[in-house]
Amino acid sequence: MTLVGQSPPDNRRHRGPDAGNSSRTLIYVPIIHTPADMGALQGSVVQATLEKLGRTGLTQKMRRIEEIWTEIERSIDCLSLSFDKVRLYQDGLPVCGRESQIVADLAQKGSRNHQLLLRLMEQGATLMGTESGDLLVQEYQIALQSLTSRPPRSARVAAGRRALGDSLLQRRDQFIAQRINETLQEGETGILFLGMLHAVASFLHQDIKVIYPLHLPR
Repeated sequence: MTLVGQSPPDNRRHRGPDAGNSSRTLIYVPIIHTPADMGALQGSVVQATLEKLGRTGLTQKMRRIEEIWTEIERSIDCLSLSFDKVRLYQDGLPVCGRESQIVADLAQKGSRNHQLLLRLMEQGATLMGTESGDLLVQEYQIALQSLTSRPPRSARVAAGRRALGDSLLQRRDQFIAQRINETLQEGETGILFLGMLHAVASFLHQDIKVIYPLHLPR
């Protein structure tokens, strides 16, 4: 893992000539989910990983995820931020009025991601509902079906499922970007914790300067 000061090539977006003078900044942090982040799917996710990798492979994967979260925490700690002007945007956190309680519950269950959010909130950062609840329900249903059913025998059916998943991911990215566009104010910094399959940057307003403090291998 190498700390870098610019975006990975596959996430880079074009900017207008005045984008460098932006007074809105978004720190884009790619994340890897832990079982504790999965809520009701946690048991199914762990079982599926165990069947695929075996117990040794599962242990190694969990250790690697913990190392990545340690690196993420270090990268955040190295940033010089006025946390009273920081907004936190989180993968999987719906706009619902219960955002703080959701984060607290997942932190208590051992989520490194949500423990970090709590720590940043204690320093003055503002937690933001980030995603559409309806789209997250659809995502949950697709994930549950994938984990509990056999792979489709038909290539056409498999391709259809992938297309549906890709479409849903794009709609989630558009919603997340719009949420940031509408709520991140001039002079503020946002920190976006988002899974690596997402591609939000292309939907952000051009006046938002995007910073990638670290690059995690895909």
